[in-house]
Amino acid sequence: MTSALTVPANPTGDPPYRCGRLPHPEVYMDYIADQLGSQAWRFHLIEALDGMLQKFATPYIVFYPVVSRDGMPFPVNKCIREIQGDKFDEMRAWRGNLVVAKYKDAKYSAMTDASMADFPIIKNYLSTHLAPSS
Repeated sequence: MTSALTVPANPTGDPPYRCGRLPHPEVYMDYIADQLGSQAWRFHLIEALDGMLQKFATPYIVFYPVVSRDGMPFPVNKCIREIQGDKFDEMRAWRGNLVVAKYKDAKYSAMTDASMADFPIIKNYLSTHLAPSS
């Protein structure tokens, strides 16, 4: 686990930007087109696990790469492939390096430190959810 790299930005309505800081998850992603900044990645919210009636008080965002340096597809994320087991679907597989950020509240006002206690929550989510359609 590491601290997310951010720079000041104007707050907008999208969750990763509400706190007035622009995240740079591409710094931690291999083979990403790093000159494109936020155009080279997308994000996916983790606000609850299946079966939960309330959202997390401290939600997560998964950042994933979409544009590689050479235009080739990113390799399948082997860790998530193992986590998904029989539920793995090559066509909707998570690809490349994922960066998970934890926010201190449901307003996405600031990132907070994640701990090893967060890993089972993220693992549970990724085991039951395929990658978003781009």
